[in-house]
Amino acid sequence: MSPIGGHRQNCCSHDEGECGPPGGARVRGFVHSWLLLQLARGPAHGYELLERWEDDEAPDPGFLYRALRGLEEDGLVQSAWDTAGPGPARRVYAITDLGRDYLHAWSVHLRRTRDRLDRFLADYASLVEGKGGERHAQAPR
Repeated sequence: MSPIGGHRQNCCSHDEGECGPPGGARVRGFVHSWLLLQLARGPAHGYELLERWEDDEAPDPGFLYRALRGLEEDGLVQSAWDTAGPGPARRVYAITDLGRDYLHAWSVHLRRTRDRLDRFLADYASLVEGKGGERHAQAPR
């Protein structure tokens, strides 16, 4: 058993991209920031935000609505009931000025993180290439 979350040390039998820490490649806080980015484009209701999600890993609706409520409690978004049009009333969310400031700070943080990740991956690639092209470097024992 590996010291990193139970991940196997010798995972070379997997296809490229399948090896990695348990839990996938989610960036902590990404859903909240993604919601703020979408609301910076214009007000929207929750279902509309779910429809905008571009991959198969959209958050479940319950999580999305809890995230929106949390953002509202933090003053990053505000909401109001939309009763116009056919069908039931829907809560429409909009970003606040504080939410725009947070979104900007998050984008700066992500840029810095991306730079660190790029350096890490370049260092790792040179390590692996220096060991005769092995797919994964051996873990110390």
